[in-house]
Amino acid sequence: MTTLTVTARGQVTFRKEVLQHLGIKPGDKIELDLLPDGRGLLKAARPAATIDGFVGLLAGRTRKVATIDEINEAAAQGWAGKE
Repeated sequence: MTTLTVTARGQVTFRKEVLQHLGIKPGDKIELDLLPDGRGLLKAARPAATIDGFVGLLAGRTRKVATIDEINEAAAQGWAGKE
């Protein structure tokens, strides 16, 4: 268990190995879920994926144009856990 010290301003500093374990880099955000009995769950905040972030993800990486049927088949295989 890691023990942290709270400053007079209510701040804490996490050790480098704790931040690495959580996958947190400078500038990242942290989520804290308050649980019963004075406990909390701390984790790296991950932005929710949006369709805007997905659209254009592969733009310019290939010249092949997929048909709707090919896209649907690829999506169905992905949902089925196949590559």
